Amino acid sequence: MPHFIYSSFIRLPLAIRILLIALMVILTFGFIISILEPHNFPTVFDGVWWAVITASTVGYGDYVPHTIPGKVTGIILILTGAGFLSTYFVTLAAAAVTRQNDYLEGKVNFKGEQHLIIIGWNERSRELITALAEEHKGVSIALIDETLRSNPSPGEVHFIQGRSNQDQVLLKANIRKANKVIITADQNRDELQADMNSILSLLAVKGLNPGVPCIVEILTSEQVANARRAGADEIIQTNILTSSVMIHSISAQEMVTSFLDLLGHLNGRRLRLMPAKEFEYEVTFTDLSALLLKDGMLLFGIKRGEETFVNPPHPFSIDSDDELIVIA
Repeated sequence: MPHFIYSSFIRLPLAIRILLIALMVILTFGFIISILEPHNFPTVFDGVWWAVITASTVGYGDYVPHTIPGKVTGIILILTGAGFLSTYFVTLAAAAVTRQNDYLEGKVNFKGEQHLIIIGWNERSRELITALAEEHKGVSIALIDETLRSNPSPGEVHFIQGRSNQDQVLLKANIRKANKVIITADQNRDELQADMNSILSLLAVKGLNPGVPCIVEILTSEQVANARRAGADEIIQTNILTSSVMIHSISAQEMVTSFLDLLGHLNGRRLRLMPAKEFEYEVTFTDLSALLLKDGMLLFGIKRGEETFVNPPHPFSIDSDDELIVIA
């Protein structure tokens, strides 16, 4: 039995152990002083009160021992109880500092739900986090990266340090309760190696939470099919987008500049997909465009299955299964 109590006591956190010892010392000395000087300390609670005040070195003076045994008891209490209490508060302060350091270094588990997980720290993820923090203040973001040693945005994201293709790292980010996952490519690696790493992270994510929507950045067109097989819901081919802009800049630099300015001045508007079934059937693209424009929405494309039609030729009939690409 004593060994069981000792083993259970040793397993407790250090701060709890020191607090229990300090409480035991205070209760013991409070009981002793009430026995030694019953006239000055009528109840055990008065003795405990005196022990707390004395051990904390406050010393109100409302209860004071007058006999030699009582004063000796007070001296012993100061030498022992004050030490334990001081150690307790120092331990609490050290634990708070350690906890804060662990948070900044990405060692603390994320406890939130319905959050966004961003994998990889780079300029793209930084811009994404900044935009979300400004326009969607209620969104919780968990950032996973193995190259960082501290949280790059302590006020905006919860940082998890580690490899995103490891289950324990994803579980620390509470992947099973996540609302969406964005996997960015590590452009410090070879493009093929970066894509393989992104697909491996995608497989790990889908293995732990098959239903979570995943947006994956792929650098090489050869790996797009593999990303789809791995379960990617959306694939962003940044190299193709960049190449397209560069090609247009050769023949029409002013147009590219205007296009980039347009992207930067949407003023909070967002591209979105709307189901066409909300509107009348057999309506044309031109008629629907005029109708949406009255509500402040600009229709510029139609998504029909796997095909996308941007500014389709007139007349272009809208099917009930189509999706409308609008800026709203």
